[in-house]
Amino acid sequence: MQAHLAQIERVNPRVNAIVSQVDPEQSMAMARAADDAVAAGGAVGPLHGLPIAHKDLEETAGIRTTFGSPIFRDHVPLHDTLMIQRIKAAGALTIGKTNVPEFGAGSQSFNPVFGATLNPYDTGRTCGGSSGGAGAALACGMLPIADGSDMGGSLRNPGNFNNVVGFRVSPGRVPVVPSFNAWGNLGVKGPMARTVDDVALFLGTIAGPDPRSPISIDEPGGIFARPLDRDFAGVRVAWAPDLGGLPLDPQVRSVLER
Repeated sequence: MQAHLAQIERVNPRVNAIVSQVDPEQSMAMARAADDAVAAGGAVGPLHGLPIAHKDLEETAGIRTTFGSPIFRDHVPLHDTLMIQRIKAAGALTIGKTNVPEFGAGSQSFNPVFGATLNPYDTGRTCGGSSGGAGAALACGMLPIADGSDMGGSLRNPGNFNNVVGFRVSPGRVPVVPSFNAWGNLGVKGPMARTVDDVALFLGTIAGPDPRSPISIDEPGGIFARPLDRDFAGVRVAWAPDLGGLPLDPQVRSVLER
C-alpha cells in the first residue's frame, strides 16, 4: 500500500487518473488491518490487501461517485454495486475512483468535474475511454488491478492505448446489479490489469451468477483460476480486421496478420 500511495503522489498530478482519493491515512489503516488478518492465520481472499480504485461510473458506498458530471459532483452513494461487493469480499482495498468521460460517453476520459486524464506514454495524446483513468493508473504503476466497463470498447481501447490488458467479458459473465435494464447485453463490467494472469485472477473474483441478473452465466468465477497455459493446436480463431469495411491502419493490420 505504501508503495502504491507513494507512486500516486508522485505521478497522479501529471496524468490525473485517480480521482476522489481516500485519505492516505485511512488507506494505510486498511492495509495494516489486512496485514493483521494474515498474521492471525485467518482465511483471506485472492485479492487480499491489493489496493484498487473503481471506475467513477460504479457506485461505491461512502465514496463520492460523480459519473464525471457536475450534476453528481457531490453524490455519495449509500450502497456498493454487486461488483464492488465482490471485490471487497475478495480482500481488495478501495483507495479511490478512476476518471471517466461524462456519463461514460466517449473514447476519451475528460469531464467538467475533474478534467482530462492524459496518456502516460505521451501526455499530448488521449488515454482512451471510458475506462481511461483505470488504464492510465495501471500503466503508471499506481494500481495493480482496476475495474472498468465496456459498451463500445471502453475496456479494450484504454487497454490498448496504455499498454495494459482490458478484457471485455461475455454479457452476463459479471452480473450487473443494480441495473436499469436487467436484460441488456451491450454494456458489460470487467477487469483490467497489466498482465493476462492478473486479469484472470481478478475476473475469478467478480464473475459468477446472481439471481437478480436474468442473463448472468451459471458458472462460478473459480473457473478462471485454472492455468492459462494449454494446447491450442487445432483451435480455429475468427477475427474481423476491419469489421466489414471500416478503415484500418496498415501498421495495425500488419501486426495482426503476423
